[in-house]
Amino acid sequence: MAIPITQLETWAKQGSITQSSTTYATIKNALESNEAAYAGKDYKVFLQGSYCNDTNIWSESDVDIVMRLDSTFQYDIDGLSDAEKNLFNAAFTGGASYGYGTFKDDVTKRLKARFGEDTKPGTKAIKIKENGGRRNADVVVALQFRRYQNFFSFLNQRYVSGICFFTPTWDKIINYPKQHSDNCTTKHQATKSCFKPMVRILKNARVKLANDGKIDSLAVAPSYFLEGLMYNVPNHLFTGSYQDMIVAAFNWIVEQDRSKFVTANEQFYLLGNSAVTWPAANCDAFLNAFIDLYNNWK
Repeated sequence: MAIPITQLETWAKQGSITQSSTTYATIKNALESNEAAYAGKDYKVFLQGSYCNDTNIWSESDVDIVMRLDSTFQYDIDGLSDAEKNLFNAAFTGGASYGYGTFKDDVTKRLKARFGEDTKPGTKAIKIKENGGRRNADVVVALQFRRYQNFFSFLNQRYVSGICFFTPTWDKIINYPKQHSDNCTTKHQATKSCFKPMVRILKNARVKLANDGKIDSLAVAPSYFLEGLMYNVPNHLFTGSYQDMIVAAFNWIVEQDRSKFVTANEQFYLLGNSAVTWPAANCDAFLNAFIDLYNNWK
């Protein structure tokens, strides 16, 4: 039998908001302290991830925060003409006086000063352990990233703005959280507020599949990629009951050339082998497990 509509309606509901909001406010306040070594620099603190995109579910606890330095930026000028590249290189000379490594060290020190032993630097983010009413949080320390579309002068330039950060081995990871969030909101509105509940259904199903051993772990289908998967489904298929929408969406997905799917930020293909793409084998594993769960619910 199919997953009952009552179960789908439960899974579609948004998770905790109050604790996540309080956690973000607490960490943001700590990061914006005048006592920080970077105080006075041009930076921005903002949310990304499930809580930011309203796709969080009850079993999720992490609040994802970006601490982005804007006075220093990385860039991609591959899309410029040779003449534009020459203008760009002439306009930007010299290195940054306050670089990524120093900024990350200063942010880490500030968080440790505020949260003490609850602060643990990780490969991609600084982790703040839950404590009392504060939830777990990941703070990504990043630089502004610009993918240039044209450049003629400081007053005549166009680029897509994102973030980039580095692992301890200096692998660079680029992403576009603002575009992701904005596009998910636009999709949600275009589907008469059905997109985000459908993402939450998939995320809750993923938890069950992992708990039941039907997929290896939650890491097989990260939230970011489930949002991207549903982002590619045509808007007109988000209609009827949740059962109707699931059947229509998955019938469409399995018939498509998924190598053409894009991430919700529309800057990358969804499937691939980079740090910001979903391995095709993991996507297939999730799809097969979810379809089996839906068709053989017990």
